[in-house]
Amino acid sequence: MLLIGENLNVMVKKIGAAMKEKDPKPIQELAIAEANAGVDYIDINLGPARKGGGELMAWIVRTVQEVVDTPLYLDTVNAEAIEAGLEVYKNKKGKAVINSIMARPESMEVKFPLAKKYDAGLVALLWGPAGLPRDASERGVLAVELMQKAAEFGIPNEDVWIDPIVTPVSAPQSQVQVPSVTEFMMMYKDLQEMAPGLRSTCGLSNISNGAPEHLRPILNQTYTVMLERHGMVSAIVDAFDEDLKGFAGGGRDDLRKLIWRVMDGEELDLSTLNKEEADYVKTTRVLMGNILYSDSWLEL
Repeated sequence: MLLIGENLNVMVKKIGAAMKEKDPKPIQELAIAEANAGVDYIDINLGPARKGGGELMAWIVRTVQEVVDTPLYLDTVNAEAIEAGLEVYKNKKGKAVINSIMARPESMEVKFPLAKKYDAGLVALLWGPAGLPRDASERGVLAVELMQKAAEFGIPNEDVWIDPIVTPVSAPQSQVQVPSVTEFMMMYKDLQEMAPGLRSTCGLSNISNGAPEHLRPILNQTYTVMLERHGMVSAIVDAFDEDLKGFAGGGRDDLRKLIWRVMDGEELDLSTLNKEEADYVKTTRVLMGNILYSDSWLEL
């Protein structure tokens, strides 16, 4: 699985301050650390960046590319900032990627031309006019719409990264939304037949937002295995989470196969498993929507 480092984010206090003050040192130090951690892309997340976003994005892209060759995700809703970043971006080891284009006219009509003009990749975010899709079928409809729009602009399939939108398992609609992303990924092979080379990505850490900090790793790791099984080829993650990177790299085959068995509907007797194995089985059941999420799911 390809990994996109999420750490260069305006919401991180130290980084947000460095962006505001245009202090290159903390930004470059973090970019170097992410590159050394082995991520395939670095996500530059400016948030809304409504005021002075163009100037800021251009400055950050230059600042980062002074010290690393890792390709960049340009992450903001501000189309002006996206274009400013693309104008100065140097393709050293891969195209920049626009993160993201929603399935809404105001997003598609502005950002698809940017992807074409600057030969950039794009994250096709399955967020439509009505907001978050209700189920896997609605995700499929939005995916096809975005794929067709990309084809109209002559954007290669391999430059399109479908993002089904991962939502927190702790949220009220989690029993519907979390399994529906997995169900959508089960349809993903059909989309790839329509558009060979099509790729996929997600904000993986979103799954554990709102959960107690010590429980976030097992949620992230389990969901990585579940989505990867059905064709998820990349994820936006903490560049420094070594355990997660191990799972994303194909490690822990014992737990991977155990998670798959639960996904296939096998009823496993928890009394025959050690605690680590039982914890991953319980977590898979939560993420499949078989049991309600609570902060104490591992204790039940």
